[in-house]
Amino acid sequence: MPEQQTTAVTVTPHEKALIEQDFKRYLNKGQVKYLKAGHLDVLETERRGINFIDPVAGRPFVDAFSSAGSFNVGRHNEQVLAALDKALAREDMGNHLLVGEAKVELAKKLIDLAPGDLARVFFAAGGGDAVDGAIKLARGATGRAQLISTIKGYHGHTGFSLAANGKEHYRHYCDPLIPEFVFVPFNDLAAMEQAASEKTAAIIVEPIQGEAGIFVGTDEYLRGLRALCDRLGIVLIFDEIQTGFARTGKLFACEHAGVTPDIMTVAKSIGGGLFPNAAVLYRALPPLVDYVERHPHFHLSPDGGGDLACRVSLAVLDFIVENKLWEHVETMGARLQGALRDLQRENPKIIKEVRGRGLMIGIDYLHEFMGPMMADALAQNGVFAAYSGNAPQVMRFMVPLVITDAEMDHLIAMIRRAVASMKKLLPLMLPAAKFPPLLKLLNSEKVQTSLFSWLRAIEDLVAGAGKGVR
Repeated sequence: MPEQQTTAVTVTPHEKALIEQDFKRYLNKGQVKYLKAGHLDVLETERRGINFIDPVAGRPFVDAFSSAGSFNVGRHNEQVLAALDKALAREDMGNHLLVGEAKVELAKKLIDLAPGDLARVFFAAGGGDAVDGAIKLARGATGRAQLISTIKGYHGHTGFSLAANGKEHYRHYCDPLIPEFVFVPFNDLAAMEQAASEKTAAIIVEPIQGEAGIFVGTDEYLRGLRALCDRLGIVLIFDEIQTGFARTGKLFACEHAGVTPDIMTVAKSIGGGLFPNAAVLYRALPPLVDYVERHPHFHLSPDGGGDLACRVSLAVLDFIVENKLWEHVETMGARLQGALRDLQRENPKIIKEVRGRGLMIGIDYLHEFMGPMMADALAQNGVFAAYSGNAPQVMRFMVPLVITDAEMDHLIAMIRRAVASMKKLLPLMLPAAKFPPLLKLLNSEKVQTSLFSWLRAIEDLVAGAGKGVR
């Protein structure tokens, strides 16, 4: 096990309870309950590399979620932090309406690294905002209204991006949404061909569906989408917000298939975990370029593409390129996927499938309730991980890309311990899962949260009694 940096306890249980009480009052009571149920109610301190410290217990956690890919270059990356410190000494965010040197430098670097002939850039505040801008550009440039997305696809929570989400779970709270969105199964080219027509403005897909449960778009599927869009004059949009910047073993996931989209959205890790930023890259096709030239303010962001954000993003890209992070990811991803497939072979009645690319990996369990159970088991073994919002039975592993060999050994050992501890509870759950009505209850997010909150309360009571005895 690699040497782990620890710190003295800096937050008492009482102080933490007060913070949670205020969070419930001023922010979100349900979120606290949800996190507590899975032992994910930790406060982050001493954030370094792939770890952070729980200041109450004083123990390290491996961040195996990376805020859905926001920490590709690691927590508190010194090289990126130095770039931000230097920028703070002489710059601020800047006026978003003005020409700026930092904007130009980042745009040029993004284009240099981008796949194919992506040649133009505009900036956005975050992932959802970038998707909004991409869809607005496609609709405006084509004069068409229809957008085709994929079932269980995830693109954000703002206007157009929310309408593009392929699961009612996220959309129904805000109905009616923007019209003219059609959804077809992912990786089903025939369904896409049937839905598409000369009325379609754009097709938007994630090369690897993240929230849906880590489903990899096949090379044939992505190439087929490119050919379909070329045939019908449709704009092809790839959402690389989670997959971009070396996460999959290539700089961008679409490079595995050798396919260049007409528009590509990037965000999350480009901010280095320090200063949020996002961008929309697009090909220099006359309809797209002409629309932007005629409507230069069609999509504005007062903070995306700001001077500080761009300086941070430049440092992130320099770090990725200097360290050839995509090559490291290919090696580390093969190690982790191999270890997880060994676990699958050892536990065929628990693990249905392991899938992914690079360090974007999902474990698919037989039942939905196993995802929250695994999150709980991992947390108790020092791993912060999250199951998929669109597929609770899938545990996602998106560890920072700077993970070392020793850290990978440690992570694999902790995952093995977590599976072993989860198996101890399964004899209580699996008999109930044989009855459809009980299985439906177990798979309910509300029931899971209540059940695990109840179990957590008992654990805390037992732990408190034990401390009293000592």
